[in-house]
Amino acid sequence: MLAGKTRRTEDGNANWRTGDERLVKLTQSAAGKVTSLLERQGRPQGVLRVAVIGGGCSGLQYKMDLQDAPANRDILVESQGVQVVVDPKSALYVTGSELDYSESLEDAGFKVNNPNAATTCSCGESFSA
Repeated sequence: MLAGKTRRTEDGNANWRTGDERLVKLTQSAAGKVTSLLERQGRPQGVLRVAVIGGGCSGLQYKMDLQDAPANRDILVESQGVQVVVDPKSALYVTGSELDYSESLEDAGFKVNNPNAATTCSCGESFSA
């Protein structure tokens, strides 16, 4: 199930839905790095936001950000002990993706392995679907 139960805030308003790793999942390496970054920022209960925005060489690019909590309408997935949030529009592009992290000299940083990407640019930072 990609998106399931709707969570409600204390005031009763719908806030976010839960999903599973069929939407997006993290490797152990990525989860470790995200956890480290959240702790360094003083928000160990925070979330990783994964979004797709227009731009880059191929038309779409990933945007990742650390936040305190899910926003309204987000889909929340727990992967490797890390909470990941995706907005409904971005979910259309990232479904089935795996987020990895590498510390190698040539290719350091987060990488998204996206089965929906029809093409990617040579820098690996953008894609088209």
